[in-house]
Amino acid sequence: MKNHLVKNSTVKSPLRKFKAKPSLLALSVLLATSLSSNLAFADECVKPQTNKHYDKIFCLKEGLAEIKLNGKHGFIDKTGKEVTPFKYDDADGFSEGLASVELNDKHGFIDKTGKEIIPLKYDRVYSFSEGFARVKLSDKYGFIDKTGKEVIPIKYDFAYGFSEGLARVKLSDKYGFIDKTGKEVIPLKYDDAGSFSEGLAHVKLNYRHHYIDKTGKEVIWLKYSDADSFSEGLARVKLNGKHGFIDKTGKEVTPLKYDYVARFSEGLAKVKLNDKVGFIDKTGKEIIPLKYDRISTFNKGLAKVALNGKPITIDKQGNQFINSNNKLVKLDKIYDYIDSFSEGLSVVNVGGVFSGKGKFGYVDKTGKEIIPLKYDSANGFSEGLAGVKLNGKWGYIDKTGKEVIPLKYDYAGYFREGLAGVKLNGKYGFIDKTGKEIISLKYDDAGGFSEGLSGVKLNDKWGYVDKTGKEVIPLKYDSPYSFSEGLVIVELNDKYGFIDKTGKEIIPLKYDGADSFSEGLAGVKLNGKWGFVDKTGKEVIPLKYDFASSFSEGLAEVKLNSKWIKIDKQGKRVE
Repeated sequence: MKNHLVKNSTVKSPLRKFKAKPSLLALSVLLATSLSSNLAFADECVKPQTNKHYDKIFCLKEGLAEIKLNGKHGFIDKTGKEVTPFKYDDADGFSEGLASVELNDKHGFIDKTGKEIIPLKYDRVYSFSEGFARVKLSDKYGFIDKTGKEVIPIKYDFAYGFSEGLARVKLSDKYGFIDKTGKEVIPLKYDDAGSFSEGLAHVKLNYRHHYIDKTGKEVIWLKYSDADSFSEGLARVKLNGKHGFIDKTGKEVTPLKYDYVARFSEGLAKVKLNDKVGFIDKTGKEIIPLKYDRISTFNKGLAKVALNGKPITIDKQGNQFINSNNKLVKLDKIYDYIDSFSEGLSVVNVGGVFSGKGKFGYVDKTGKEIIPLKYDSANGFSEGLAGVKLNGKWGYIDKTGKEVIPLKYDYAGYFREGLAGVKLNGKYGFIDKTGKEIISLKYDDAGGFSEGLSGVKLNDKWGYVDKTGKEVIPLKYDSPYSFSEGLVIVELNDKYGFIDKTGKEIIPLKYDGADSFSEGLAGVKLNGKWGFVDKTGKEVIPLKYDFASSFSEGLAEVKLNSKWIKIDKQGKRVE
């Protein structure tokens, strides 16, 4: 039986699907993806201050940000001033004073005034690095300088950017290195190669891996199945599916026991074992325990991590910080679980959430422990009260920690619109904030109140009651959902539609899936495709999408042909 009280007493649609973006895996040099989620742990991005509506605003790079408007690209400064025309089909951020732009399938470079410094004649260009940019023409690669002069002939099958004065190039399936004059200083004889880092480059020849110096001398021979560039004096290596680190003599300075390791940053490296991540130092000592779900590299002494699904920040000593009013606040102690803030307080845990031995309490936004960690389980605060569990029974406390409703229930849900669902002896009903039983505990399951009504279940069928307990919508449906904008999704015999608060069927039960109304529209699914209906049931946006999210601020994300895009309420693509 589904316990609908657990999910914040809000009955939510199980039909919503969330997009997931795939990671990139570069096997040859172990450029493995970050263990962080791209939503929680994106690099810091500063965007311009502007009130003008654009289709998309990118991060500032060298003082300017790429902008997309009506399908065309240009640049604005940090104040929002438009400094280049919006005429290009695509663009990239500034690097070393120039930015690549594309028009009619040809690429070149502009400066920060918008002047086209290098003609748009190439099939592809890359950002400048060490004064040079890679360019592609007729399936061949070479390099230009900032005047546009082709300083290295466009003759290679592929080329990489300069690193420490040398660039990897590929010709006839063999790799080598050139200097900035174009001289091939290390012969093109390798089956694979990485860029130089700290004076050494990883290369592969006849299935064997080793490192060479800038003269081409083979200085470290390897027994490993893969290896990476050096970072802070150490390099990642892999053998039999396990990862560790070697130094520049080839010595294993950390054991090869991890499922994944990242490059060292600020003296520490993130490592993963049995789906948990932490940090080691250069001796291999685990400085920060492997207990986190996801983790970023350290930046200025701090790293972002996810603990039991919740994002927090840690320092190099493992101290934990929470975000309070856009400021990092250090917690008094280290917790095993930190929830999001709800009404100024956050649930915290020591001992583990699912261990059966953990204890729960609450901290405020200064990091101070306000309510002691003594409960076996706890919910976030809602309408001034929070459900807590001790010795197998649930009740409610206020924000001082006072137990205002006795701990006597088998479960206690969140307060919604003045009432909370509770369970006792296998039956559900509702109480008010004094603990008075307002709706009899007679139902097999219950949701939470929304717009004056709550779903209740009896004999495997769902209906709705008002705050007096009157059954205003008959218990005849298969699943419960919350009212939104005066209508609620109902399910019967695997078909979905909408009813109003009188129980009248407003939109026929004919869809294979549905989402709640938001900003006057609701997503519906039929024959594997999603679209949107209005409150009369009219399909105002055709059912042609693979997935669709709810509208927010006039826009909705939809998936079409494996790509996520944004549409407005007319179904027009805006990004």
